[in-house]
This record gives sequence, C-alpha cells and structure tokens, in this order.
Amino acid sequence: MNKKTALIVYAHPEPKSFNSALRDTAVKTLQAQRYNVLVSDLYAQHFQPVISKTDIIGELEDPKHFNYPNEVGAAYKNDSLCLDVKQEIQKLKLADLVIFQFPMQWASVPAILKGWFERVLIKDFAFSFPKMLDEGLIKGKKAVLSFTTGCPGGMFTPNGLLGDLNVILWPIQYCTLRFCGFDVLKPQCSFSPTHADDKQREEMLNAWGTRLKNILTEEPIMFPSLSNFDAQKWFVISDNNVEEQKNKEVGLSVGHHLGKKMPL
Repeated sequence: MNKKTALIVYAHPEPKSFNSALRDTAVKTLQAQRYNVLVSDLYAQHFQPVISKTDIIGELEDPKHFNYPNEVGAAYKNDSLCLDVKQEIQKLKLADLVIFQFPMQWASVPAILKGWFERVLIKDFAFSFPKMLDEGLIKGKKAVLSFTTGCPGGMFTPNGLLGDLNVILWPIQYCTLRFCGFDVLKPQCSFSPTHADDKQREEMLNAWGTRLKNILTEEPIMFPSLSNFDAQKWFVISDNNVEEQKNKEVGLSVGHHLGKKMPL
C-alpha cells in the first residue's frame, strides 16, 4: 500500500485548548497507522486571511480592473502566487485526507480559516467552471470538519435554539468543500467541551481517535451531482430531476429540499 498523507488545517490560537488536544489525538492516531501527517497551524504561521493583490507576484493580467479569482487563477498557472499560498496548495496536493480542526464561531469557521478557504481553494486549482461538485478539481480527496462548540448538542437540532446542524454546516460542507470536489465525511462534533468534566472530554478524544482508525473507509455525505443541474439554465435542477423527486418524501439535499423534508 502507498503511504497515505493527512493534512490537518488547525485554527485555534491557544496551545492548551481542547481543539489542540483533538489535533494531537489526530496526529498520534494517524501516525500510528503510518500516515504522513502535515499540520497547517494557521495562528502559529501568522497566516494572512485577507485576499489582496500581494497574493500575486509580478504583473497582473488586468492591472486596470483587479478581479481576484481570475488573477490568482492565472498566477497559479504561471507559478506566480505568493509563497504562503503556494506552500498550502502543495500540502493540499499531497493530502488524501484533510481535517479542518476549529472552534465553531458565530455558526461558522474562525476568520483565519475562512481566509484559508479564500486564498487556497482558488480558481483553476480547486475549481473551474464547469469543473465543480463531483467534477471539482480536488475530487478524490476526503475532507472532514472536526470542531468544538460553546453550546450543548441539543441546541443544534431541528427543535433546538440554533436549529439543525446540517443547515448550519451546509455553506462549508457543500458550497465550499464539495463545490471543489472533496468527498465530505460526516463532521466530528465535540459539543461544549468547556462545560464537560474530565471524563467526558476524555470520551470525546477517544471517540475521535477510534473513528480516525478507519476514517478512509467511511462513505461520504451524499450531495447532488453536477449532472442533476441544467447548465443551459444557469445550473438549476433539471426538469427531469425535479420530476424524479416529486413522489419522494424528502428533498434532494439540505440546500435543495424542494419544499419537502430535509434529509439528515
């Protein structure tokens, strides 16, 4: 067997945090299985999350009108991206599995991780048009969100204060990761470790370590295929697929529920 590579994109500023313990559990478990483990510690690296012209070294394609997606796409092809972005892209190219480890903040990822998405998952490297979803340029790699919350799990249910966790994660899991072609695995949610006792926190770490031993054998979350959409109608669900869904109890996906119950 070829040696597998895992990339952990870690976004927490405190080395003694529970997120750090989850990261260390992942490193230890995966290395024990002979993975090559890479870690991007975004705070320690002082990763710059803001997109700008400085992401491109040298002349712009169109200096009169700065279009970031087009410029970085061209810079990727011309090998003229700035060093930190090139380094993250190289790590991602090597990875079979990508773990995003972070504390959920305002129902999303921390700003530094959002900036990683914006600066690393760029046009012509991670996606193009129409190379997206199951045809995305990063297809074949698996990704998983591993995160902590400040609230207990019951608050992230359809009847909970914050609503269905699947809806909250949709922009990240589908609109970002799946859009680029990742096979997205179910998230690893460590609910409210701050309010847990030592035994409960140990159980969370053990559960993560146990899961990681077989994580590459897991089936990814089901999302619509690019073929479900009509490119001639600006990628709305095709009439044939709408017809196929008419008599089904649940919708096609969380984001494409078609007025039906949302799938889990």
